[in-house]
Amino acid sequence: MTTHTAMPNHKVHEGRNIKRFREMLGIKQDALAADLDMSQQSISLLEQKETIDTPLLQQISAILKIPVEAIQHFDEEAAINVISNTFNNHDHSSPQFASVINNSPTFNPLDKMVELYERMLQQQREMIDKLEKLIEKK
Repeated sequence: MTTHTAMPNHKVHEGRNIKRFREMLGIKQDALAADLDMSQQSISLLEQKETIDTPLLQQISAILKIPVEAIQHFDEEAAINVISNTFNNHDHSSPQFASVINNSPTFNPLDKMVELYERMLQQQREMIDKLEKLIEKK
């Protein structure tokens, strides 16, 4: 089995990662902009930047409730390679396959998915509350 890794000089695109996480959480640019006291256009430009100043990155991670490191280090290409090399290999006797798949995980993957979904729903409720408060002010 040949494994593919990200190129060593491949840089993670922090702006694109913010966009990915924001979209996964169901947060619109307008809502993030309001929390950061910016315009929607500023968020759009920010999501096009390869690197983002650490203080701003910390603010965004706090709003999205994800670690700064997730934004700084998430590499979609590397993640896709790991997934494809792990789950597209149907040869269960392969030593590489055996070392990647833990047949007796210490957690239930379904529980983790439910936990993530519940966290996303809670964030969506919080965002709705914020938006309702903004509407009440106007």
